[in-house]
Amino acid sequence: MRSRILITGAGSGLGKAMATRFAGAGWRVLVTDVDTATGAAVAKELETTFLPLDVTDNAAWLAALDWCTREWDGLDVLVNNAGVASGGPFERIDLMDWDWIWNINLKGVVRGCRMFVPLFKKQGSGHLVNVASLAGIMNLPAMSSYNVTKAGVISLSETLRHELAPYGIATTVVCPGFVKTNIGERARNVDPAITKLSEKLMESSKVTAEDVADQVFDAVRDKRFLVLTHPDGRKSVRLKRYLPALVDRQIARYWSRLRRALEREDG
Repeated sequence: MRSRILITGAGSGLGKAMATRFAGAGWRVLVTDVDTATGAAVAKELETTFLPLDVTDNAAWLAALDWCTREWDGLDVLVNNAGVASGGPFERIDLMDWDWIWNINLKGVVRGCRMFVPLFKKQGSGHLVNVASLAGIMNLPAMSSYNVTKAGVISLSETLRHELAPYGIATTVVCPGFVKTNIGERARNVDPAITKLSEKLMESSKVTAEDVADQVFDAVRDKRFLVLTHPDGRKSVRLKRYLPALVDRQIARYWSRLRRALEREDG
């Protein structure tokens, strides 16, 4: 029997790349997205099934669980990929924007895990793949709301990794650096300089969405917990652990340059 995977935010970007990778390996893929047009287009391209899913909607999650139970008699892998971005100086990020990103990036993952863990326990098997970010480890300035949500996903994943292992359930957390995707289209950045920097970093990235999808596929196969997708990201994490003072100085220099750019924009 072919393995079964549900991917949120699979209508574009990293979600689409993962759906394509798993479908190409013969998996049954349930493409889900809040954008019905893009999600349906990906499902049609891959000759698989699309289901509308807004990760902030409990009823939509229940419908997804019902579909998997009815049509597939269960699920093997849940990928909590859907997410949004925001940036800017801390005091300029509106509390409504905190609620917006919190509800999608963190509570969306919580809802997905909460909905499917009982099924996985009943099956005695299953795999949670939660897409966080390198931002949740490095915590760079002018990204407070995004950093907090992604750090929360990492913390949740590490908790569930230990809590669920005795029930035959594996957990993976994926921490990409900048990858060229369309995440910027829905971003809520309060300063044009933040938008310009994000676009520049995504455009210059040598790691593609397809590269990340390959690493996720391998991690599911190997039941690996942490996926640091970028070589420079892996180096940064090692430096932060073993040479924190050096990383602090590098971040201070980075923030000095960015702060000046923000001040010029304000001027």
